[in-house]
Amino acid sequence: MATKKKSYDGFTEAERDAMKERAKELKSTEDPAEAQRAKIATMADADRVIAERLSELIAEIAPELTPKLWYGMPGWVKNGKNVCFFQDAAKFKARYATLGFSDKALLDDGEMWPTSYALLKLTPAIEKKIVALVKKAAG
Repeated sequence: MATKKKSYDGFTEAERDAMKERAKELKSTEDPAEAQRAKIATMADADRVIAERLSELIAEIAPELTPKLWYGMPGWVKNGKNVCFFQDAAKFKARYATLGFSDKALLDDGEMWPTSYALLKLTPAIEKKIVALVKKAAG
């Protein structure tokens, strides 16, 4: 009797890798800011430029948010809780990078509000929007 091959519709390989990265992050004794810089350095050029600038902006406008890795992505935390993160396009083979916010971000606006934003490049106008979002998110 032939054995039927099982298919699994659960997590993708990229999602499983992100979970493994998170487990490593929780055990790591490496400086979180240094780990974040190292991760950003591995990104494709366009996303690396955005991630580096986001790191600069967030440090300037919300010093209460500290850099850290979050599921293998650059994240920024307050009181140990993730507030926002940058997902490079390659992370899940997307066509754009994303600036995302967790449920700890104070972005509530009525009954519905966005929690992530596609980023193709940073311009002064986009940076202005990001500054407002991060300030609000950080409280």
